[in-house]
Amino acid sequence: MRNSIISIKKVILCGAILGSSAVNAGNEDRSGSAGSSHLLINPWARSSAMGDAGVASTNGLEATFSNIAGLAFTDKTQLKFNNSNWMGSSGIAFNSVGLAQRVSESNVFSISIQSMNFGEIPITTVANPEGKIGVFSPRINVFNLGFARSFSKSIHAGINMKVISESITNLKTTGVAMDVGIRYVTGEKEQIKFGIALKNVGAAMKFKGDGLNQQANYVESGSIATLDERSQDFELPALLNIGASYDFIFDEQSKLTSAFTYTANSFSNDQYRLGFDYGMAKEKFGFNLRAGLVYEKHLFSAENKSNALVGPTFGFSVDALVGKNKNALGIEYCARLAGVFGVIHTLGLTISLK
Repeated sequence: MRNSIISIKKVILCGAILGSSAVNAGNEDRSGSAGSSHLLINPWARSSAMGDAGVASTNGLEATFSNIAGLAFTDKTQLKFNNSNWMGSSGIAFNSVGLAQRVSESNVFSISIQSMNFGEIPITTVANPEGKIGVFSPRINVFNLGFARSFSKSIHAGINMKVISESITNLKTTGVAMDVGIRYVTGEKEQIKFGIALKNVGAAMKFKGDGLNQQANYVESGSIATLDERSQDFELPALLNIGASYDFIFDEQSKLTSAFTYTANSFSNDQYRLGFDYGMAKEKFGFNLRAGLVYEKHLFSAENKSNALVGPTFGFSVDALVGKNKNALGIEYCARLAGVFGVIHTLGLTISLK
């Protein structure tokens, strides 16, 4: 009992330390001033279908976005691939692939890559406003390296390092950021969970390249000078997630997970997330239904709403044990309503090896 109280105090202390970094959360005066907002997009279908509310409940590779501490619950080896049609019919493909590997009884490592492909865009200039002089392809990539450790049956923690790369033909920027998270598990059947995650903490980024160079013609002397314009630094969209979940265990084959998360954003409105995951499993087959709701101020006002990734979410997954080793093969789907941008569909594949 005494050890449990000490463990709870440690979790509360860590939460207080992490929370001190989010004192400017929800500051409307800073809205829109951060860059690399793609770091706020969950690339994985299962946790997205719960409205990203699973800070305390999401396990395995998906936890590298929600709360890296959940990576510690990886069984052995997990492979994932997910694809999203970002912002509906915009033509932007958002792909994510990752691998999680348990290396000891307590330690798990992961590596994953997220990539946004915007297709080909015509090049236009002042002299050629209609284009027809070529195309360019913007690229956004995020490389993640995660580590999680179980310190006991109750305490789990993790850290995720990410390298962010954004580029067009003649401009690029690279930055490094970090996520940290902890999870506390309790209850007779480990059905009560608490989680805290601090995300996207890193130094400011700046664009560099020939695209910032401008040529000036001096008529009197007939000379040409190249002017190097300076790019303004931009900060990363840091945030703090605090969440809890409870498992309603009906029998050995079915349970309902309810999850709640509060998101304190440094550069936008704070958010409240509510999610549900009903799972049913038999000998070689499993099925999950998920739904969620992301609430933000002005959610129901089309004129004042400032975020497309709010409102209802839903999805499902189907898993089956295949082969002699009974490895798990699953497909997953999520739908996110993005207002005027349409519906964001995320479809993925998960392979769990024993």
